Amino acid sequence: MKKSIDKAGLKAKLHDGMTIMIGGFLANGTPERIVDVLVESGVKDLTMIVNDTSYPDRGCGRLIANKQVKHLIVSHIGTNPMTAEQMNNGELEVEFSPQGTLAERIRVGGCGLGGVLTTTGLGTIIADGKKVININGQDYLLELPLRADMAFIKGTIGDETGNLVYKGTTQNFQPLMAMAADCVVAEIDEIVPVGQISPEAVHTSGIFVDYIFE
Repeated sequence: MKKSIDKAGLKAKLHDGMTIMIGGFLANGTPERIVDVLVESGVKDLTMIVNDTSYPDRGCGRLIANKQVKHLIVSHIGTNPMTAEQMNNGELEVEFSPQGTLAERIRVGGCGLGGVLTTTGLGTIIADGKKVININGQDYLLELPLRADMAFIKGTIGDETGNLVYKGTTQNFQPLMAMAADCVVAEIDEIVPVGQISPEAVHTSGIFVDYIFE
């Protein structure tokens, strides 16, 4: 496959201090084999944008357990005690973003928009340091776009050009993340020939996928 990338090729694209997005919700839909490579590589000082930090032994939580993440943008951390421990110890900078806001920030990052206006978080610590814009008498927080150097996503079914289908709740943040990174690497459970996936069934078009992890 022209878009195929192996472990060595993926490692060569990683570097300390990069910003990454990883799909998944409590490890559901997380590209575990790609996370294996990230852990094995030892790349550090990462900024990681995820819905949650999963568990210490599963999903992106393994990068937290391995202390490879320096800055975290996330909606919740309650299922991984190591995240809270590192945050409280000052080892990990955590920026909380309400789940819907987080999804929108990634979406506008992928669409090239300047931000999103929302009432969520007004009057709370979420609003600290953020611009408030009044429109027709209503205050809104301006939430800025999020983008990453690399996004790692997982498709249930995909073809050789990177067209992806996510089954069930594995869809979560993945279509948004696929649009909001400079380089997108997909792990696919079942690869099928081009043309076997109906166009209307595609959740992420192959145009957004740079590499398919072997």
